[in-house]
Amino acid sequence: MPTVAVDKADLWERLGQEYTTDEFDKLCFDYGLELDGDTTLEVEEAIKKGLPAERPQLKIEVPANRYDLLCIEGIARALRVFLEKDPAPRYELVYPPSGESGLLTVTCGPETQKIRPFFACAILRNVKFTPRSYASFMDLQDKLHQNICRRRQLVAIGTHDLDTLEAPFRYEARAPKNIRFAPLGKDKEYTAEELMTLYESEKHLARYLHIIRDSPVYPIIYDAKDRVLSMPPIINSEHSKITLNTQNVFIDVTATDQTKLDIVVNIVAAMFSEYCAKPYTIEPVKVVLHDGQTRISPNILGRTTEVHTSYVNSCTGLSLTTSEVSKLLERMSLYPSTSPTDPDVVIVGIPAIRPDILHECDIMEDAAIAYGFNNLPDIFPATSTVAQPLAISKLSDVIRVEWALAGWIEVLPLILCSHEENFAFMNRADDGTTAVKLGNPKTLEFQVVRTSLVPGLLKTIRENRSHALPIRIFETSDVVFKDPKRERQARNVRHAAAVWCNKTAGFEIVHGMLDRAMKMLEVPRIGSEDGKAQTGYYIKETSDSAFFPGRAATIYYRAPPSKLSSIKHGIKTSPHINGDINIGTLGILHPSVLEKFEIGYPCSVLEFTLEPFKKQMQQVWTNDE
Repeated sequence: MPTVAVDKADLWERLGQEYTTDEFDKLCFDYGLELDGDTTLEVEEAIKKGLPAERPQLKIEVPANRYDLLCIEGIARALRVFLEKDPAPRYELVYPPSGESGLLTVTCGPETQKIRPFFACAILRNVKFTPRSYASFMDLQDKLHQNICRRRQLVAIGTHDLDTLEAPFRYEARAPKNIRFAPLGKDKEYTAEELMTLYESEKHLARYLHIIRDSPVYPIIYDAKDRVLSMPPIINSEHSKITLNTQNVFIDVTATDQTKLDIVVNIVAAMFSEYCAKPYTIEPVKVVLHDGQTRISPNILGRTTEVHTSYVNSCTGLSLTTSEVSKLLERMSLYPSTSPTDPDVVIVGIPAIRPDILHECDIMEDAAIAYGFNNLPDIFPATSTVAQPLAISKLSDVIRVEWALAGWIEVLPLILCSHEENFAFMNRADDGTTAVKLGNPKTLEFQVVRTSLVPGLLKTIRENRSHALPIRIFETSDVVFKDPKRERQARNVRHAAAVWCNKTAGFEIVHGMLDRAMKMLEVPRIGSEDGKAQTGYYIKETSDSAFFPGRAATIYYRAPPSKLSSIKHGIKTSPHINGDINIGTLGILHPSVLEKFEIGYPCSVLEFTLEPFKKQMQQVWTNDE
C-alpha cells in the first residue's frame, strides 16, 4: 500500500484537535488506514543533539485504490467528514461569466493518436499556495505517477502557471527534431532528440525516456504563441513552471487509457480546489478531439447508484434502517438519499474522486467502516462447511513427511529463476514452448518461471558449500509449463525433487528415496518388460545431457486401468509399453552442470511429478480444465 508522509502539526490543525499516537492510530484503523510511523521522537533527539531536523511527520498507509487519500488534503478532508466535523464537500464546475463560449480551448491533433491519444485538462483559479501546500501539490503528482499512472506509461500530469500562457492551446505530436524548447530547470533550449541524450544521466527522468524514445513522433503542448507547455510524459517547460506566486493553475493530463485519464485529472483538480478563492470549484476547458468532437474537461459530476438496506444488513449482521444507512454513508463522503419509491433503497451519489466504488458491495463496506468493524456483532454463518485439503497438497504432504523422517532437509527456493539456470546451466536447450518468461524482468536472476525444481536445489547447495557433507535436501512444489490449450496459457504441475551431495555420487541413495516414496504411495515396483502387471513403476536407462553418461534413468508409471483415462493430458507416453507414462528422472549430474553451479562434489538427483497419483476431486478444487 502507498505510504503518505504528512506534516503532523499541519494535520492536527486541519483536523481541529491534537491526538496522541495511540488515539490517531485508532482513528486511522477505524477509517481503514494504518499509521506506519511517527517521527516526533527522532526529531526531538536530533534537536537535542543540535542537528538539523524537519518538522515531525506521520507516515500513513492508505489503500492502493484510494487515490483521494494520497495527500494531506485528501486525508484531512476525509477524516473531518468521518468525524462529522464537516459535510462531504461537493465539487462543482464554474464557467466564466460568458458561459461555455468563454471557456479556454485545447485542440488535439490527429497525430497524437500514434503516441498518447487521450487528453484532459482543468483550471484552478485564484489559488493561494503556501510552501507546504505547494510541496503537497507536487508530491501528489509524483505519487499518482508511481501508482495509477504506472510510472507515467499510462498517464502523465503537467501543471503550469496559466498567467504565463495564452490560449487557445494545441496538443500535437511532432518529429523529435522539430520540437525545441527550454525544459524545466534549464535556461537553454534543446531539441527533443537532445533532451533524450541529456536526461540519460539524470536518474529521476531517465526511467521515463523509454516510453516515447522509439516513437517517430513525440507529444507536445503549445499555447497560442507557439510556446511549449510540456513534452509529456518527460518534462514540462521552464517558461510555464509553477511557483509559490502562481495564482491560476492549468493542469494537463495525457494518457493511453481513457478511464485512468479521467480518474487522474479529477483527483488532481479536486484535491487542490480547496485552495481556490471559492473552495472546491474548478474551471472546465473545452477539448476539441482529433475527430472534431468536443468534450468538457474535467467531468467532475460523479455518478449515482443504489444500495439496498437489506443487503447491507445481510452482509454485516446488523438491523439498520434506511435512514441509519444513509447517515453512515454520509460519514464516508458519499451523498446518500432515501428512494421515494422503495423504502429499502438508498440512492447514493458517488463523487468523482471515489473511483474505488464499483459495486454495491463497496458501498456496503463503507457503511461497515462507518459503523465500526469492531462494533459488528459476532454471529455464526447461515451455512456451515467442512474444509478439506487439495488432493495434490495432501499427496505432497505424504512425500514431505516421509523424506523428512528419512533425515532429509526441506528447502523452499524461489519459483522464479534466470533463463541460464533453467536451461544452459542444466545443458538443456530452450525450445520456446516450455517456459513461461517474464515480459519485463527487473533483474537477470528472475527471467522465467522454473520448469524444474533441480536448479533451485543446486543453488541452495551452492550457498551452503561450507555445510558438513553429505548435504541432503528436497522440495515438493510447483513448476510451470506453457499450455496454449488453457485460457491462461500455462499450467502448474506439482513436482517432488531431492539432491544428494557428497564425496561419492550416491545414485543408490536417491534410488532408495524413489522406492520409499512409491511405497508410501502404494505403487509397486515392476519390471520394465512386464506387460502383465496392472499398475506399478519402473526405471529405464536414458540419455540426458544434464546427467553423466550411463548414469541416468527415466521413471515410468503404469496407472491402473480405471485411472488411466483421467490422467491429465501433457505427460509424455513411454515408447516401451502403451499407457506407461514418463513421470521423471534420476541420475548423477554431469560435471559441467556442477561446474556451472559452482559445486565441487558429485550430486545425484531425483525429480518426478506427483500429478498422476492424486485422487480425483471436483474440478472447481483442482488445477485441471
